[in-house]
Amino acid sequence: MNTTSLTYSVDQRVATIMMNRPDRRNALDDIMIKELTEAFAAAQRSLDVRVVIFSGAGSSFCAGMDLEYLQRYSQLGNEENLEDARNFLRLLYSIYTLKKPVVAMVQGPGLGGGCGLAAACDFVFAGKQHAKFGAPEVRLGFLPAIILFFLVRRMGEGAAKEFVLCGDILDAARAERKGLVSEIIADAVLATTVNEFARKLARTTSPSSVTLTKDLFNRFHEMNVKDALDYAATLNALTRTTPDFKKGISSFVNKEKLEW
Repeated sequence: MNTTSLTYSVDQRVATIMMNRPDRRNALDDIMIKELTEAFAAAQRSLDVRVVIFSGAGSSFCAGMDLEYLQRYSQLGNEENLEDARNFLRLLYSIYTLKKPVVAMVQGPGLGGGCGLAAACDFVFAGKQHAKFGAPEVRLGFLPAIILFFLVRRMGEGAAKEFVLCGDILDAARAERKGLVSEIIADAVLATTVNEFARKLARTTSPSSVTLTKDLFNRFHEMNVKDALDYAATLNALTRTTPDFKKGISSFVNKEKLEW
């Protein structure tokens, strides 16, 4: 991929998408949003990718929206700003609905839109000393409209409401207690731990099962209870005929070590 604001690589079936504007603390602008959207789409399409690691270069994960970029757009009309907001929303939703697990590696501050990026991921690993999470929009005369959906889905409405209405910055421990962080890791071994976790996930889980399970989570929110249960039964029956299911059952019955 030809990019100016991120790096994209694949190794052992794990894609790493790294925001690469360390001089701007990986702040988001229209170019980075476009390139991130394209990078996640490439990971989705690739048969060589089973898991995605999402990270930021330098001392910050992502400082949120680039202020110069926001100032520029504040001089434009509603139509341009609406399209720009929708582009960011499409990025977040593409991460949230990706049919492959996405692991956020947060080594430093993830604020505003950066916090939303982490919340859209399936797993969030945070560096014990330097990771921070914040949605300070209400202190800036703004509001966390686009990221709120993803914060609520990850944290629950009560915790998300407390978080965004105060505009506080949370350290890794407080973010974990509020449900935003999956696991806290010592900074020195964060990258190693996340890479090992991603490779283990790629090695020990069925690709078709993971895809269908993520689809279940995404579709459940769109359906009423009866339709959701019917859909679950349909997928259950469908999965029983897949090669992955037959392989998994055979390995279990024969007590064979299984790697995907």
